[in-house]
Amino acid sequence: MNRRDSLLALLAGSALTTVPAARAQSAGRVYRIGFLSAPTRESVEQVHVAFLEALRQLGWVEGKNLVIEYRWADGRVDRLPALAAELVRLEVDLIVAPGTSAALAAKNATRSIPIVMMFSNDPVALGLVVSLRHPGGNVTGTTFTAGSEIFGKQLQILKEMVPSAKRVALLSNTADPNPIQIAALEAAARSMGLALLRHEARGPDEFDSAFDAMARERTDALVVTSSSTLLRHRLRLAELALKARLPTMFGFREMVDAGGLMAYGVNMGVFVAHSAAYVDKILRGAKPADLPVEQPAKFELAINVKTARALGIVVPPSLLTRADGLIR
Repeated sequence: MNRRDSLLALLAGSALTTVPAARAQSAGRVYRIGFLSAPTRESVEQVHVAFLEALRQLGWVEGKNLVIEYRWADGRVDRLPALAAELVRLEVDLIVAPGTSAALAAKNATRSIPIVMMFSNDPVALGLVVSLRHPGGNVTGTTFTAGSEIFGKQLQILKEMVPSAKRVALLSNTADPNPIQIAALEAAARSMGLALLRHEARGPDEFDSAFDAMARERTDALVVTSSSTLLRHRLRLAELALKARLPTMFGFREMVDAGGLMAYGVNMGVFVAHSAAYVDKILRGAKPADLPVEQPAKFELAINVKTARALGIVVPPSLLTRADGLIR
């Protein structure tokens, strides 16, 4: 069974899919929703297919009772405000916004059209919602935020993989903010006696200079923030990390599938079904302000053993036994 089929099988067996498809609107109305996303469709295709399948299981079928207006920014976060404005002018019934930058662009474009954010970071601090329990506006959905412990855990696992590491680089995209992760990593680094060296890259044209700087600083390892815009370039990032001989921790399993060493975070393909449930509830009349934002309850560790061998790293047995996924 390939990874895509595995994701769909998990979705088919989830609690969300117990809602009968017959519950779908029977009055014949076709709903129009917007889908606003920073990366290209190709770069997130597995997760997107899982989202459409989750909607189908809930009775919503694209081309039947649902029209989806797609707006892909192709990795250019600066395009998102204009794309969000297009969706508002179309008077869509709802906007789905995967990622923090897309959610912020949608929120800035409208205060009336419901917005379902997917995988947003720190929605309270960024002003997307008033609180997780009581969003209080037109935005709700799912968030990566589940307390800062997960991000400190990323650094702890990386240190367990590379006990000799003392200088750790942090690569982020300022156009796709993740303040909680950065603050948590900085706090964890201080408590562990590690030097955390920050680097920024808004796109692939800045990757080489960032990795050159890491080399000059004699970096021992690397953490890449959980950014949908960086996710798009996972193959390039994995290649650069391997070339630089840097053991790397990511936030997405897809990064490990692309050749990255490790990832610790939420399984997007499964968690996306929870986002589809918000679309279902809102199209049936629920108000975003009344739907608490959902946080992930489970995180997974994935390790690319092949990449570890290429880096000359022997994966500790303690990590092998704890891993939810091993790529050999």
